Amino acid sequence: MSSTEKKNYLLPIIVMIFLFAMVSFVTNLASPMGDILKNQFNVPNWMGTLGVFANFIAYAVMGYPAGNLLQKLGYKKTALIAIAIGFIGVGIQTLSGTLGSFEVYLLGAFVAGFSMCLLNTVVNPMLNKLGGGGNKGNQLIQVGGSFNSLAGTAVIILTGILIPEGIKNAQISNVFPLMFAALAIFAFAFIVIALTAIPENEKQQQISSVNDKYSPLSFRHFIFGAIGIFVYVGVEVGVPNVLNKWLQNPDLDILQLKGLGSAEAIAGSVTATYWMMMLVGRLLGAAIGSKVSAKSMLIVASVVGLILTLAAMFAPTNIMVNLPVFKNDANGLFGLANVPINAALLVFVGLCTSVMWGGIFNLAVEGLGKYTEKASGIFMVMVCGGGILPLLQNGIVDMTGGIGYLTSYWVIVVGLAYLLYYALVGCKNVNKDIPVK
Repeated sequence: MSSTEKKNYLLPIIVMIFLFAMVSFVTNLASPMGDILKNQFNVPNWMGTLGVFANFIAYAVMGYPAGNLLQKLGYKKTALIAIAIGFIGVGIQTLSGTLGSFEVYLLGAFVAGFSMCLLNTVVNPMLNKLGGGGNKGNQLIQVGGSFNSLAGTAVIILTGILIPEGIKNAQISNVFPLMFAALAIFAFAFIVIALTAIPENEKQQQISSVNDKYSPLSFRHFIFGAIGIFVYVGVEVGVPNVLNKWLQNPDLDILQLKGLGSAEAIAGSVTATYWMMMLVGRLLGAAIGSKVSAKSMLIVASVVGLILTLAAMFAPTNIMVNLPVFKNDANGLFGLANVPINAALLVFVGLCTSVMWGGIFNLAVEGLGKYTEKASGIFMVMVCGGGILPLLQNGIVDMTGGIGYLTSYWVIVVGLAYLLYYALVGCKNVNKDIPVK
């Protein structure tokens, strides 16, 4: 790819990075929206998590077809379809605010989940392609991943700014500005991608080996890795989701806010700080990624995550610490919040979850050869864990009468223990006899 060609792709590269950010923006909007829905419609915790569930369960439906669609239609057409579906999904969620309908919002979250799945499938390889592959392509993906984390942080902060009085009295209509911004970005991205020539892979060997008796599922380490992705996404989403609800819990009377705003505002700030830790972790991971193996990184992240989570579960909730957070008050957007030490420990789990996806993916597809593309489609299906594990956690909270927020983190402990097992034992390729060329 010549320098002229690279210059011509500057605008679509920027747009794809924005779309990378949109994946996190739209996905992470589901958590604060769940809290708004919970209070607006007076539903239990598990029902307030249904928006997150609907968003992620779409991956289970669309994950595998998304890979086939990309292979059949190419980057440009798949990206345009994904953007159009995203516009429709966010549009339905916006409409739910006008109608005041919980059911319409869930439909919009499900449709938006289709879009996020397609975008996840196309954005990574498309950025790699636009960058010319190799180190430049990988660098673009790392930049996109950083913007992805930044958007996840921003959506929580912006929700707090739009609802300074707290989520308890908020309506879906309060976050219309965020939805209108998402719609505008989707519309702009559609126009730019439609008018830009995108380099496509040559269509070769489209005919699959019908008689091939093997598949990615023939590899034990891949099966364990696919389960690992299911668990990982559930852990990544579940930690901040339940943390946010716990800090808003009116029974948590030891939360000394000291004039820093409502419990809802502080809860949102703490949750945003978790996503900021994800950003910091990804930047650190990118910096040391060439020197540390995926296996070693996953082992360390799992062990530290386990220690932090267990410490958070068993530490006394009346021990308070000052945690640097994003906030919205007269003194500015950044400051200290006096929160239980449990919350601070859970925030730092974000440093661990930030580097897990790449480690699991690399270990799971190692040695798969020609089966790697189909393996990626299966990975997209398993992202649905991000909807199922948080739902399970919130179900535990409801079953304990709303006092088992920290108890629900046993789900996270089991998940992290599995990821440690995968890094130590499960990632070994014991099927090297299968031909992959």
